[in-house]
Amino acid sequence: MTKPPLRVVDDGQDDQEPTRSLPHDLAAERQVLGAMMLSARAVVDAREVLDGSEFYRPAHQEIWQAVCDLADRGDPCEPTAVAAELGPRRLTKVGGGPYLHTLLQDTVSSTQAGYYARRVADLAYARTVAMTGIHLTQLGHQAANGDALDLRASVTSAVQEITAPNTRGWPTPTPLEAARELPAFPLPMLPDWLAEYAARLAEQTQTPPDLAGCLALAVLAVTAGGKVWVQARGWREPTNLFTVIALGPGNRKSEVFAAMTAPIRAAEARLCDQAQPYITDIAIQRRVAEADMEKAEKAAINAVDAVVREQHLADARIAAERLQELEIPAEPRLFSDDATPEVLTSLLAQQGGRMAVLSPEGEIFSIAAGRYSGAPNFAVLKHGHAGEGMRIDRVGRPAETIESAHVTLGVCTQPDVLAGLADTPQFRGQGLLGRLLYSIPASLLGYRDADPELIPAHIAQTYTDTLTSLVTRLHDITEPITLTFSDAGLSAVQSLLRETEPRFRPGNDLAHMPDWGGKFAGAVVRIAGLLHLAQHHHGTWNRPITAETFACARQIGDYFLTHAQAAYDLIGADPDLADARALRDWITRTNTQRFSASDAVRALRPRFRKVADTEPGLRVLEAHGWIRRLPTAPRASGPGRTPAAVYEAHPHVPEDDSRDS
Repeated sequence: MTKPPLRVVDDGQDDQEPTRSLPHDLAAERQVLGAMMLSARAVVDAREVLDGSEFYRPAHQEIWQAVCDLADRGDPCEPTAVAAELGPRRLTKVGGGPYLHTLLQDTVSSTQAGYYARRVADLAYARTVAMTGIHLTQLGHQAANGDALDLRASVTSAVQEITAPNTRGWPTPTPLEAARELPAFPLPMLPDWLAEYAARLAEQTQTPPDLAGCLALAVLAVTAGGKVWVQARGWREPTNLFTVIALGPGNRKSEVFAAMTAPIRAAEARLCDQAQPYITDIAIQRRVAEADMEKAEKAAINAVDAVVREQHLADARIAAERLQELEIPAEPRLFSDDATPEVLTSLLAQQGGRMAVLSPEGEIFSIAAGRYSGAPNFAVLKHGHAGEGMRIDRVGRPAETIESAHVTLGVCTQPDVLAGLADTPQFRGQGLLGRLLYSIPASLLGYRDADPELIPAHIAQTYTDTLTSLVTRLHDITEPITLTFSDAGLSAVQSLLRETEPRFRPGNDLAHMPDWGGKFAGAVVRIAGLLHLAQHHHGTWNRPITAETFACARQIGDYFLTHAQAAYDLIGADPDLADARALRDWITRTNTQRFSASDAVRALRPRFRKVADTEPGLRVLEAHGWIRRLPTAPRASGPGRTPAAVYEAHPHVPEDDSRDS
């Protein structure tokens, strides 16, 4: 039994031609019911899409309800059981027992229940749209006849059903941006004199402890870089670090930078004062040697006697050799606020392979990306992180040779600049991103105390005196020293390596960031060396690094690991996840509801050049509940291509605001 066709009313007169029947597909409805009586799995698949009201034929709604009641009790759903559940009266209304068996016999396959269920649901929605259109037409004609009372509200109410998202069968989508609970920097893991000052400074400036904590490691690396190595089992690490803090404007970064680096500046000034007499003496000796060489050259030119000329030439050669030996040393420099790669290389050559970049702005990355040169240039950073040798030949300038380059970075940057690091593919491809220790602290803006506790004078003085002493002690070392671990400490290093290795396997948390994870253990070893130096700042650092010190370093390393995962998430370093975000953004921007992979390729060229390129991103979206693959239509007999997969977007995708959280 079918519903009578609706007729459209025009100006109060019936249309002479009957309208078409409302959209429906009785064959699809029969396929759904037959599949449900064949397979319990088909019942589950159909109920994910339908609630029974979508069937056009009322008899089919009765059969649906009977099958669902049986399934809810865990009873079989074959035709005989369905007939018993319906009872004689209802069974007669639906067509009798033979009709139930006909449904079963006509079913193509129980595995197609999902496809036909969606067909039924789509047509039910189409009927609702058509009926709403008829109703809206009637409302319009009523308004034309003078009955326009609250027309807008009536229209709004009428269309609400067809515009409301249908989330039936959809899980809540998992955000693609990992909402990690990032830990604060573990200041207690630092030596007391350093931890106390960093904590007090964070309180006084009302800044996250991460800022002072990361800079504490950076200033230690300034003192030790190029002077100290740490020996592990089978390899060794230098003690310079690349620390990058991503913190937005208005967070008093410059104030914290100035306070943490003040002893470095003071020590640099003291080293310059100490070196000045020696630099002056060398400069005087050079001028004397230049005068001697010039005098000998003139005498040789004016000499008449060959023997005398040869003697003057010998004097000129001696003076020239002396002049070459008297290279005027550069004034001691420990760090730069900003430098191009070329200038940084020259500073390294002048300072015996040691240099740091400490800046509250982090311009080093835009410069390395090619702001001035037009092309990425960060070889000095790669060599300088590993303590490798460098030889630089430039046209029109003498070659610069650095036996062992050591660069320390302690920079702050904006979070959006950090996200933009992926815009320079060479940063990832050539390993720069994997060398950075990331910190993404939560801003305290809006929650700061206007009357914080100030740093006691004795704590500030202890920090200044201790760090200044450590800088000058290590600067005076002529040959690099190597720190070693105790047996227990070395065992702890090996445990870290064993525990980290499985995390690189597919599906684990470091699988998409092997460049960073591969340097994780080395970073912890470096930090352990710095903590050891800070603990033994009086010069007793020749003792082995203990397991306790390494445990503190590992906690700091775990902090950087968690923040690095968040940073890589921000950067979009996981290519599959980045593709998924691009697809989701396209769906959101265009309000796309259903699409194929070919549609995505056409819309997102040149990111995707062929259908196969979209598969990893689509898998991520599907796994996170943002899309689902619709069942394909049954393949018709005979030759032909397999229908392309069609995806359906989550109804709430256009309203998603997870990226703003």
